[in-house]
Parts: sequence; structure tokens; C-alpha cells
Amino acid sequence: MNMDKHVTLLGVLFIAYHVLGLVVGFIIMGVLSSVGCLTGDPTAMTILTAVGIGLGTFLIVLSVPGLIAGIALLMRRRWARILALIVGAFDLIDIPFGTALGIYSFWVLLHDDTIRVFDANRTPVVTVESE
Repeated sequence: MNMDKHVTLLGVLFIAYHVLGLVVGFIIMGVLSSVGCLTGDPTAMTILTAVGIGLGTFLIVLSVPGLIAGIALLMRRRWARILALIVGAFDLIDIPFGTALGIYSFWVLLHDDTIRVFDANRTPVVTVESE
């Protein structure tokens, strides 16, 4: 498999993994807020809603850069390589799937052939030669 296909696969994996993070963030927001309301206790309602919104927002904020990096990798933007490396480093903490994604992103994006994949997508600069 050449590195162009690895970059495409990595972009798809980034999108899938971080969309899952967005979904989990929204679910946590909804479930904890709903459980707080079901208890009928004002203190539990306040605490569970605050925790749900805080934790859900945290997951959503962490997922958005990964989603952006995945889309940009598919579009072969040069800056996507750096963003994906940064996001991949943060993903290493999330055992086991984030760790696997982080290791794979380092392997793909730090490979010499991958740099050429992103360089090949650049539009050449036209120079005018004087006579």
C-alpha cells in the first residue's frame, strides 16, 4: 500500500474516531442532564447538569480539531499534517483506540514518502524569466 492510500485511510479514521467523540459528548450532555431532572432533587439536578455539560463540552472541544484534521488530510492540505500530528499526540492518551490511532498517525505522517504526497498536491509557482 503506498503512502497516498495510508493518508486517505488515516483521514477516514480521524473523521470516524472524532465523530464518535462528538456523539459521545452530546450523549453525555443529554443523559446526565436527564438523570438530574429525573431525580427531582434540585441539588442533584444542578450538579449532574453541570457535570454533563462540562464533560460533554470537553469531549466536543477535543473532537473538533481531529475532525478538521481528518477532512484536511483527505483534501491533502499541507497544514493538515502538522494538525494531525498534534491531535494524534493527544489521542495517544485514549487507550486503546486512541493510542492505536496516534501511533498509526505518527507512522504515516512522519514517513518521507508522505511528505512527497503533500508536496505533489501543491500548485507550482509560475516564474517569469526575463530575456
